[in-house]
Amino acid sequence: MARSIPKGWDVEIHFAEHGKQALEFIQQGLADVMFLDLNMPVMDGYETMEQIRSRDLPTLVIVVSGDVQPQARERMLAMGALDFIAKPIDSDKLIELLRQYGLYSGKSGGGELREAAQGEKIDRLDVYREMANVAMGQAGEKLAQLLDVFINLPIPNVNEIETNELRMAIAEIQQKAHVSAVSQGFVSTGINGEALVIFNDTDFASMVKLLKYPSREDAERLEVEALMDVSNILIGACVNALSQQLDLSFSRSHPMILGRHCDLEKLLETNVSRWSRIVAVEIGYSIEQHDIHFDLLLLLPQASMDMMFDKLVAHSEVSHG
Repeated sequence: MARSIPKGWDVEIHFAEHGKQALEFIQQGLADVMFLDLNMPVMDGYETMEQIRSRDLPTLVIVVSGDVQPQARERMLAMGALDFIAKPIDSDKLIELLRQYGLYSGKSGGGELREAAQGEKIDRLDVYREMANVAMGQAGEKLAQLLDVFINLPIPNVNEIETNELRMAIAEIQQKAHVSAVSQGFVSTGINGEALVIFNDTDFASMVKLLKYPSREDAERLEVEALMDVSNILIGACVNALSQQLDLSFSRSHPMILGRHCDLEKLLETNVSRWSRIVAVEIGYSIEQHDIHFDLLLLLPQASMDMMFDKLVAHSEVSHG
């Protein structure tokens, strides 16, 4: 985001870690313009925007989010945001938007990080989390279109772990006694990984109903169809988003059902035992009005993540430096 700020815009840049801190900055007079994310800890973008509106706080808000669902945009604009920009940031579009609202009148191109921040070390997990955030949002938007619902998107849970620690690292999927899962591998030059969609068995009936499958069909067959349909959409959109960010083409293997109505720990241990150290990205989607919860899990060996990190950082420097 900071790299996209135009060089000629005479502003001081401040970074808030969450909405509560952002509100404090506004009250201190440090935020004439705020670029607001939606997925944040402590206080998310919706809660933050509601506080800004109800307290009539003096700041102009431009939403910058990986959640690209039309309903997300509509909600934030209705609450008073100036505009909504999808991640990853396009610096040219940002400059055009700033000019449109009379916030910037210069002619320079994309900017750079603040001078004080140029020497700072880039946090690898933050890079992975942002990459996952964009992929999560695009996958959620595709599924929202299919089901005609609003998908609640979380903060991606990212961990660098040994494979035998995977069960302990997955916060959202714990406590689910029996699950069903679909797995699909993806590979490009030097990078490979596995995507899993994991359903809590108790949610199948609600999902089948939401998909509007013919009720006369066999229940077991409908469960399998729902599992495959949702998995294809989520994994396909997620891998496509990774492709766009990395400027790579991924080949995907044929999706397969890893297990049905089985124990999660055994399912995961069998699937990733061929790798030693991995990066696990867990995304817990939910459709609250239908009480449906399911998880997208990306598993990548450390060597693949190292290469992805290098490409993401290099791409950012080429695009905005």
